[in-house]
Amino acid sequence: MKKLDLHGIRHSEVDRLVENFVLLEKPPLTILCGNSDRMMKLVKDVLDRHSIDWNMWNHNTYKIL
Repeated sequence: MKKLDLHGIRHSEVDRLVENFVLLEKPPLTILCGNSDRMMKLVKDVLDRHSIDWNMWNHNTYKIL
């Protein structure tokens, strides 16, 4: 399973990184957000914009199956 770990990534870079990850890689995918509510919202916005089905695991991990 491919992972994108956003720990230490600036919020301004999240949109581009997540979009490239989910559009260029094949599921299953994991996106680790850390504990930032803003980071989790930024990731959710990208996934929703592209109508990508996702599940939340734990408090900070998105799974795309």
